[in-house]
Amino acid sequence: MTDGGTDQLLPIATGRRAGRVVADELRARPLATAAAGLAAVCAAASGLLAPVVLGRLVDAVDRREGTVWPFVGALLGAALLSAVLTGLSAVLIARLGETVLARLRERVVDRALHLPSATLDRVRGGDLLSRVGDDVAKVAEAVTSALPQVAGAGLTVLLTLVGLGTLDWRLALAGMVALPLYVLALRWYLPRSAPRYAAERVAMGERSQALVSSVQGADTVHAYADEARHRAVVDDRSAHALGITLGVFRLFTDFGWRMNRAEYVGLAAVLGVGFLLVRSGDVTVGAVTTAALLFHRLFGPLGLLLFTFDDVQSAGASLVRMVGVADLPGTAAADHAADRAADRSGVRPAVELRGIGHSYGGPPVLVDVDLRLAPGERVALVGASGAGKTTLAGVLAGALDPAAGQVLLDGEPVADLRERVGLVSQEVHVFAGPLSDDLRLARPQATDAELAAALATVGAGWVTDLDVVVGDGGRELTAPQAQQLALARLVLADPPVAVLDEATAEAGSAGARDLEDAADAAVRGRTTLVVAHRLTQAARADRVVVLAAGRVVEEGTHAELVAAGGRYARLWSAWTARG
Repeated sequence: MTDGGTDQLLPIATGRRAGRVVADELRARPLATAAAGLAAVCAAASGLLAPVVLGRLVDAVDRREGTVWPFVGALLGAALLSAVLTGLSAVLIARLGETVLARLRERVVDRALHLPSATLDRVRGGDLLSRVGDDVAKVAEAVTSALPQVAGAGLTVLLTLVGLGTLDWRLALAGMVALPLYVLALRWYLPRSAPRYAAERVAMGERSQALVSSVQGADTVHAYADEARHRAVVDDRSAHALGITLGVFRLFTDFGWRMNRAEYVGLAAVLGVGFLLVRSGDVTVGAVTTAALLFHRLFGPLGLLLFTFDDVQSAGASLVRMVGVADLPGTAAADHAADRAADRSGVRPAVELRGIGHSYGGPPVLVDVDLRLAPGERVALVGASGAGKTTLAGVLAGALDPAAGQVLLDGEPVADLRERVGLVSQEVHVFAGPLSDDLRLARPQATDAELAAALATVGAGWVTDLDVVVGDGGRELTAPQAQQLALARLVLADPPVAVLDEATAEAGSAGARDLEDAADAAVRGRTTLVVAHRLTQAARADRVVVLAAGRVVEEGTHAELVAAGGRYARLWSAWTARG
């Protein structure tokens, strides 16, 4: 149960910020970066050998000097050297890129896994899914294929222009006639393509959202025979994404013929100027041949550079989405797991919620709530649906930052409450795999004996094998069993403060007493706030706090509030009358 929320997208970083993140990762690996750069330069330089050898061969034939076999041998050696260096360069660049991507991917997944529950309630599931799925795959594909090619092509273009200049500055100038046409093509293409690639990534996220919503709600969709409408939504989102992709492809083909035009003009200029220089005796036929071959050699790298903007821009659009998630504030739960695991001193702090206020963009859900829990005290929170119970529990658990007020433990604010507060909610996920692995999420170093003791504490006698596979593909647990598993995790984590947010709501009436006993055992001795779905939980608490419209309206022991004849007494009367 939640008290509110709005659907929104996760943040997207700027291109400059994404570039800084990548640059920081490269600076952290100076040797690997230097080795990849040097290999790329050597590979690009080796590619210039063949045109030079062919030019010398033309001059030798023109002067009828010697034999061609030394030139043939030189060409074979140049080809072999270029192949080896190009392969080495590709491997080193791809390995460096994969390493950088792996670190970024870890940050993205870490932040996604540690997003506060309130944030997860607001963001679109499809958007988050596409960030850790489609976007990672797109960048990984670019790193392993496009990145080595782009790096090699860029260096080849630069060194080829230098080579043209060493032959004759006029030949280099003739080749540069094509540059304005390349620039014009890019200026036409880039402003049109970048927004479309960004829109394509968003459209893919929308498509994922439609698919996730339909699959997660499959039972409800079938129950109301609403398959046609959901299928129409998926079809519409898919068609929208496809339309954008086709538009990008049409734009790309238009870009292609503009590139070809630049190449033809440049080659014609080199050959024309070369003809005039040969006729005047300023250069040899071999030099012009070398220049023409060098410029022709630019066709591939330049085309690759410009045509791979298709992949580069798409990967760039994915990269800024990944960095947007990676830049979300870190959590102490993620950064200080070892400290948290070691904090089992047994000291139970006093908890104070002071002036807590919150809203979800509409009417206030909590209004100036003051609440104090003594060390080891168990306080039950009751009230009608929408009273603000779950929101207040989320604030104490650190899952939600309040709009006003603060939470203090022993009179001091805590940087991240999740270091000290354990939360068990109504919704419990059972991870697929051995049951022991599921339990060790709370304490990775726990022994089998400690796991068995935690299960015994919460009365999970149904567990006879710690290695039994549970979740998808394994034993399906009932709702009470899943809750017992969550309570056993709480025992293993041993936080000084616990929050139970309707943690026994899924139990039927037959199993309610057993699950309430398990919850009592799990939180015994801890400072505990219980959002009471069943008033029998409130009756067991040391103190009961009644919320109405986001305010504390009653407070006292169960017996005191029943005797007072107020709001809680009416709720209790209705509960007992229901049987």
